[in-house]
Amino acid sequence: MSLLARLAPHLPYVRRYARALTGDQTTGDNYVRVALETLAAGERQLPAEMTPRVALYHVFHAIWVSTGAQLEDKSGLELRDDASRRLMRIAPRWRQAFLLTALEGFTPSEAAQILDADASDVERLISEAQSDIDAELATDVLIIEDEAIISADIESLVKELGHRVTGTATMHDEAVDAVARHRPGLVLADIQLADGSSGIDAVKDILKAIDVPVIFITAFPERLLTGERPEPTFLITKPFQPETVKAAISQALFFHPSRQKEAA
Repeated sequence: MSLLARLAPHLPYVRRYARALTGDQTTGDNYVRVALETLAAGERQLPAEMTPRVALYHVFHAIWVSTGAQLEDKSGLELRDDASRRLMRIAPRWRQAFLLTALEGFTPSEAAQILDADASDVERLISEAQSDIDAELATDVLIIEDEAIISADIESLVKELGHRVTGTATMHDEAVDAVARHRPGLVLADIQLADGSSGIDAVKDILKAIDVPVIFITAFPERLLTGERPEPTFLITKPFQPETVKAAISQALFFHPSRQKEAA
C-alpha cells in the first residue's frame, strides 16, 4: 500500500489537530504539508512499531518540535498572529498532550508515543492544561443546535467549564436574533438546523455583526477538512465526547484575537 493510501484516512484529522494547536487554518495546514513533504522525500519514516495514525501524528510533532518558531525561515511559513507566537513561548507541550487526548481521542499511552514521553507525564500535562486554560476564559455562550438532548448536553458542559449560556437557537433566524439581543463571547454551532437552514450560513451572518470565536459541530468532519477552501479552525465530531467539547472551547477562546487583547 502506498504512503498516501495509508495516511489518507487520517489527514482530515491531523489537519484538525494542527489547526487547533496553532489556532489558524493556514498555519496548521502548512505544518501538515511540511510533514507530508518530509515523508515523501524520505527525510523521515513512519515508525513501524506504531499504527499509521499514531505514526503520522508522531512525524507531525517531530516537525513541530524541530522547527518551531523557525519554520518561517525554513519553509516560507509565517506565524500569522500573536497567538501563534505566544504559543511558542508558553510551554506548548501540555497543550499538545491535552489536545491529543481530548480533541483527537488518543489514549495517554498513544499520546506518549506521539510526544516521545511517559504516559504518566502525559496525564500530568493534561491536568495542568485543563486547569491553566479554564482559569482565565469564562464567557457568554450561544448554542445553535436543533436537537434538544444534544443542546442540553452542550449547555451542561459549557457550565461545567464556568461559562454562561445566554442563548440557544435551533434555526438560522433565531441564532441571528439571539446575537442581536445579547452579544456572546463564543458560538457553538451545528451545521444542519431544524428548518433545513445551514449553521454555517447563520455563523457567516453573525460574524458580519461581531467578531467572536466559533466552534462547528458535525457528524461528517471530513467534508469540512479537505484543505481546499476556507474551513473551520475548530470542529467537533458527532457523537462527541465531553472532553472533546471542553478542549475545543478552551482552545477557541485561547486563540481568538479578542482574548489575546484582554490578556495583553
